[in-house]
Formats: sequence, C-alpha cells, structure tokens
Amino acid sequence: MPLAVYVLGLSVFALGTSEFMLSGLLPPIADDLDVTIPQAGLLISAFAIGMVVGAPLLAVATLKLPRKTTLVALISLFGLGQVAGALAPTYAVLFTSRVVSALACAGFWAVGAAVAIAMVPRTARARAMAVMIGGLSIANVLGVPAGAFLGEHLGWRSAFWAVGLASALALAGVVALIPRIPLPERPPRLRGELAIYRDRQVWLSIGVTALAAGGVFCAFSYLAPLLTDVAGLADGWVPTVLALFGLGALIGTTIGGRVADAHLFGVLLSGITVSTVLLAVLALTASSPVAVVLLSFLLGVSAFYTAPALNARMFNVAGAAPTLAGATTTAAFNLGNTGGPWLGGTVIDAGLGFASTAWAGAAMTAVAIVLVVVSLKLHSRSRVVTGSVAAAPAATEALRRA
Repeated sequence: MPLAVYVLGLSVFALGTSEFMLSGLLPPIADDLDVTIPQAGLLISAFAIGMVVGAPLLAVATLKLPRKTTLVALISLFGLGQVAGALAPTYAVLFTSRVVSALACAGFWAVGAAVAIAMVPRTARARAMAVMIGGLSIANVLGVPAGAFLGEHLGWRSAFWAVGLASALALAGVVALIPRIPLPERPPRLRGELAIYRDRQVWLSIGVTALAAGGVFCAFSYLAPLLTDVAGLADGWVPTVLALFGLGALIGTTIGGRVADAHLFGVLLSGITVSTVLLAVLALTASSPVAVVLLSFLLGVSAFYTAPALNARMFNVAGAAPTLAGATTTAAFNLGNTGGPWLGGTVIDAGLGFASTAWAGAAMTAVAIVLVVVSLKLHSRSRVVTGSVAAAPAATEALRRA
C-alpha cells in the first residue's frame, strides 16, 4: 500500500473528527446558543448537506486541476471553517461554518479517494478505502471522544479549535508527503464522467449507501441524550461510549477491508442485517446502561464493516469515472448522514422519545437490505449474459471446425 494512501487516511482523521464530534456536544451547544437539541442536531445535517452538494460539485470543478494542489487548497479551507466555528457568535453563523467546512471536506474525500484508488490495483480497492476509512474510524476512537471531553471541561468551542490544529497538521502532511500526480494525457471529459448516472447499479449503490449510513446515524447522532436521559448514565460516560463506538468502527473497517474484495455482496448483506438487528435491540433495551454501552460498540463494528464494501462497489460500477465515483460515494454517505439525523429529530419532536431514533434507523437499514438483494440479482444476471456472449464465439468456432 503506497505511503500516500496512509497520509490520506491521517488527513481524514481531522475531517472525520469534525463531522462526528457534534454527537457528543449537542447539549452544551444547545444551551449556549439557546436552541433545542433537535435544532442543534441539524448542525450535523448541515455538515452532511454540504458534503452532499460539495462532493460532486467540487469533483467537477477540480476535474482538470492538479490533484495535490486541490488537496492542499481544500484542507486549508476546511481548517479555516473550523476556526470560524470556534468563533461563531450565533447559531446561524455556526450553521454556515459547518456547511463551508463540509464543502471542503467533501472535495477532499472525493479527490483523495480517486487518488487512493488510482494508486492500487482493482483487487486492492476495498483495502485502500479501508485505510482512508480507518482515519475516520480513528477519529471516532480518539477525536470524537476527545471533542466531547474538551466540550465538557473547556467548552464546546475548544473542540473546534482542536480540529483546526489537527487540520494544520494534516495540511503539513499533504504538502510534505503526497507526491505530485500528473494529469492524464487526455484530460477527463465531464460528459463522459456523467455517463455513469445512466447505470441503474450506480443508483442502487447510492441508495444502499445512503440508507445504511442514515440508519446508523439516525440513532448515533442522538447518542449523548440517549445515554444520559434514557439510560441514566452520567455525562462523563458520553466520551467513553463514543470511544467504544469508534473502537468498534476501527475493528469493523479492518475486517471489512480484508474481506470485501473477495466477498463484496456477502459483506454488504451480513453487515447491514446485523446493524438492523442491533438498532432494534437498542430501541428495546435503551433504558439499560449495560445494553446501550455494549450495543454502541457492536453498532460501530457492523456499520463500518460494510464501509469498504460500499466504497469499492461504487468504484466497480462507475470505474469509467473515478473522480465522480468517489464524489458520488461521499454524497451518498452524507445523504444518509443528512436524512438520518433529520428523521431522528422528527421522531423526537413527535414526542416518541430518544429511543425511537433506533427504531427509525432500523427501518432505514431494512430498506437498504432490500436494495442490496436487488443489486445482487442484477449483478448475477449481467454476469450470466456476459458469460453467454463471451462463450458464443468459441461455440461457433467449435461448430465450424466440426
């Protein structure tokens, strides 16, 4: 695995910390800015919306620009967005800073994923993506709990300052260690890249990714109030449980990255099914502190076990447009990260309680399972047709010789 792939994974650590750390900061942000917890939860959706819009937009805008220059510009803009968030005087300003940061984060993900995929053979795509997603997993193990810890002891703004510092370190790594990657002799054409959206398998992959991610983060986004208000744990437990979720995510990413290249659909079906079961059990046992802590860890394993396979599947069906494939995957994940917290906030506002977010998440992942089955059937059918077409010339030649 090229060193540059690991550098991208380390950069993703800063991006992932910012994206998910609000799960442990919603109560203090809501108190400080005089908004409700569901309104504070929309800050997570704001970041996800920026990712959805920014991934394809910046992928297209930077299609003909040098890859390293693009990565340097985007991580710099991301860092400035963290500083703006730390200084935000109002909810509206913080909301805007989240969107701007997300635009830069989305562009970095899309370009970085395309760079990582280009540097490895097809049979190592899931493993390369597992390295990048590993940065996200480590962010959940260390960055997100650290953000919650800082928020509890030094105020929520200190978490934004910390991510700003991490972004500066990531910038230094990109400048020093990412090689200059030459543009292809024939520049990519937008019309050719956009052609991937004519493939229904691409749209099925988008749907599976969005629903699988959204189902998990429908519950995860409100994990802090679930732990304190429903399970009855003290506030000090929140960073610990977030760290356990992140540890599970790291384990799941490692296992999924090693298995997915050989058993892609098996990983998708098993991982999303387990996530659905865990979410349902979480809803039923939300008042039990032991159960919630254990299920948070297991949910991290199952959710991130499928992440390398979800990424690799998109690059497999949209390989003719690697930059847009990476952007589309990023957008799909964050469609889920937008819809999940929104749906969670909706059921909370409806008076169904924090535990109901797990039921809503399970419904989303159940639909994702159906879409995986449809995609698998289409994939199997296309392989049969392709095999028949490939066998036809050989059969004709055999008959001619006979």
